[in-house]
Amino acid sequence: MIPTVSVTGLTVRHRRTVALDALDLTLGPGVHGLLGPNGAGKTSLIRVLATVAAPSAGRLELLGLDAGAHRTRSEIRRRLGYLPQEFGYYPGFTVREFVAYVAWLKEMPAARAAEAVRRAVERVGLGDRTDAKLKTLSGGMVRRVGIAQAIVNEPELLLLDEPTAGLDPEQRVEFRSLLRELGTTATVVVSTHLVEDVAAACSEVTLIEAGRVAFRGSTARLSALGEETDGPGDGTHAIERGYTNALRTHRAAVPSVPATRGGAR
Repeated sequence: MIPTVSVTGLTVRHRRTVALDALDLTLGPGVHGLLGPNGAGKTSLIRVLATVAAPSAGRLELLGLDAGAHRTRSEIRRRLGYLPQEFGYYPGFTVREFVAYVAWLKEMPAARAAEAVRRAVERVGLGDRTDAKLKTLSGGMVRRVGIAQAIVNEPELLLLDEPTAGLDPEQRVEFRSLLRELGTTATVVVSTHLVEDVAAACSEVTLIEAGRVAFRGSTARLSALGEETDGPGDGTHAIERGYTNALRTHRAAVPSVPATRGGAR
């Protein structure tokens, strides 16, 4: 089976800052958590996978297509969904109008766009706010509109950057359920700093530190790393301790990170 994401030697530089350092990564169907400290390079990786930013070096194949070739980039974009940390929207649009606009950008056939918009809005729990203008919605609701626009085209590759920001606990539980559903047919990549979201929704975890892969494996394996350390009695979970242990192991095994690598997102 051809992997959905195939990254080889991927390097991203922002002026003198190295955000991704010759990173290799292969992802297939399922829900994949992307973890790492602030500045580790998670957002840089998501932006490259979404084809909104170009790598400085390396090879990137998405959905079996060369993402570096201009002729295939449009096809890739029609087949993926993307929610950035901060997404732009038109405040005067209704929920329906905005999600329909994104469906149009994805070149969805008009005959199926209206039903796709209705389904996407329903899946994020905003069916009763379909005709509300975005400027009247709370921050959490706007975030859910962002998720709706990302899934309206039933993407084969779904990229979500901090998708639960602004969601209340009940909404986060519902969102995790949606992620698991989506992961049965698509490759879903969730970049987050909330380890508990990864534990509840993801089957695989990639931990990035200073633009490199520090850990790659199942959530169960990451939890097992945490179970090797007794809990300090402060309420931390095994997977949170596993995250910390994996980072410490990686840092001890690699040379000190130069200052020029700091500041990446």
